[in-house]
Amino acid sequence: MTKKRVNKKEEIKEVVANCDHLEDDEAIFSQSDIEKMIVTIRGVQVMIDRDLATVYQVEAKQMNRQVKRNIERFPEDFMFQLTKEEYISLKCQNGTSNSRGGDRRALPYAFTQQGVGMLSGLLRSEIAVKTNIKIMRAFVGMQRFIAANAQILQRLDRVEMQQLENKQWMQQTDNKITTILKKMEEKSPKLLPEQIFQTGCVWDAWSYVSDLVRSAQKRIILIDNFVDDRVLSLLDKRVKGVSATIHSRYYEQFQTDLKKHNEQYPAIDFVQLSHRNHDRFLIIDDKVYFMGASLKDMGAGLCAITEMQTTPEVILELLK
Repeated sequence: MTKKRVNKKEEIKEVVANCDHLEDDEAIFSQSDIEKMIVTIRGVQVMIDRDLATVYQVEAKQMNRQVKRNIERFPEDFMFQLTKEEYISLKCQNGTSNSRGGDRRALPYAFTQQGVGMLSGLLRSEIAVKTNIKIMRAFVGMQRFIAANAQILQRLDRVEMQQLENKQWMQQTDNKITTILKKMEEKSPKLLPEQIFQTGCVWDAWSYVSDLVRSAQKRIILIDNFVDDRVLSLLDKRVKGVSATIHSRYYEQFQTDLKKHNEQYPAIDFVQLSHRNHDRFLIIDDKVYFMGASLKDMGAGLCAITEMQTTPEVILELLK
């Protein structure tokens, strides 16, 4: 009886990420990380094959092999191969990191938003489905950003042309670009009035609340039955001069941690809740956010943060 040999090179093993276990920080890509991977080539926004393989946690060769087997699903407006000139230009703009291809032999492929959607269906992995949601949101976010700042971007193009025509203006032009970029950052909304976090997306939740804390100008008040030292670390991200107060139940360990913390860092006040409260609230200046989970557990399970219409005084009065 003759045994059939299996060519291991032909075997395709897809690495599936478990979003419930986030020990490997390098395997976590936020929407902001993915937005940085989106580039404009031939007038359309695309992602390069190596970048897609990285976020999907598969090998680029395996992914491209899967695409070629289903090439009829990828017309030119879904996917195209870069020319040598386009590839050189891409490396000049973004450096020669591994995510951009390094010294690869074959020219990379670029996937449009439609191509990414088709690709996620071929990979058939749990991580592909979860990651594809972030990629789609990243494409939409970039499109909104470009639409909202079209005039500013056109002005940047004109300024860049002036740089090439007259090198003596470069220093003055750099100052103008810096000013324009600062205005774009100030006007670009970063915090949404509501946000839903999928089970296991702890980093996304932590990052979102961190931005809320950094946005405070006067005060931060947390109303939460269960707090620990992680909450103290989060509140330390606030701007200098912003007060911080925690309303919570009395725990001996937390009181010890709080005392040690206040000996080294700007003090965080503690107010013991007179009775047990079911819900959690985060007050940032004059805004009230309803939290679907304790601050220390955000993202561990499906939860949401929603900006409420009520005033902080109403919530604080009900605590008495």
